[in-house]
Amino acid sequence: MSNLNAKEYKRFEDIKTVRSDGSEFWSARELADVLDYTEWRNFSKVIDRAMLACKNSGHEIENDFVEVNKIVKAGATTKRVLDYELTRYACYLIMQNGDPRKEVIALGQTYFAIQTYRQEVADRFNQLDEDNRRLVIRGDVKQWNQLLAEAARDAGVITNQEFAEFQNAGYMGLYGGMTVEDIHTKKQLQVRDKILDFMRSEELIANLFRISQTESKLKRENIQGVTAAREAHYKVGREVRSAIERVGGVMPEDLPTPDKSISEIEREQLDKLKTRNQLMLDE
Repeated sequence: MSNLNAKEYKRFEDIKTVRSDGSEFWSARELADVLDYTEWRNFSKVIDRAMLACKNSGHEIENDFVEVNKIVKAGATTKRVLDYELTRYACYLIMQNGDPRKEVIALGQTYFAIQTYRQEVADRFNQLDEDNRRLVIRGDVKQWNQLLAEAARDAGVITNQEFAEFQNAGYMGLYGGMTVEDIHTKKQLQVRDKILDFMRSEELIANLFRISQTESKLKRENIQGVTAAREAHYKVGREVRSAIERVGGVMPEDLPTPDKSISEIEREQLDKLKTRNQLMLDE
């Protein structure tokens, strides 16, 4: 760990509270400050998404996001505001759903990473229905795509056009030569629709493997140049396709397109979560 990272990680350690029984928690209000969220309403949206991810991973929201009231000064007076006592796992989920453009979010993802996370998701994965499986995997794809974008930029893929061509190469490798536009057309999507939001879990997993392995290859082999990066992405996509073929799997372009997008499912579940919380407040 570099001295810089160690100093930055200490920011998260400094706001940790340890209870008398040895359990630990982080105040959501204090965490928002560390993560440079100046408006609570913006940070509360991140918390909502983290709660949804918590539910989808099989955890009880109330155990990881403990709702409390906090007294704060407002000029000469004091007032009560909503706060949460967050477990390390809750903080991890907040990092996963925060603004990936913030450097402090990336540091937080590392700091709060816990080995049990993926194991717990895996243990409960078979119990999830297809919609929730898609939500879980799409979250991972989103984070890995951010890492891939950073690795591609380090390799010299700078402009929007270069990155679009780089992304297209990966899809062409995985989808047997089909371009992003071809896939979009085959799925009968609207112009504004994102391809990844209209994939079933099996197709998302294939793309997750393509994305994560390309990111690793770019960094491991220190690939430089737009052409070399594009070729690497294509080759990884093609290898994933070959692996699917070897095990007798269905090619990604032949998998059915779900009726609902990821964003639709997410909105539905967030609405249910808000209704549930409102009912709890009314009791």
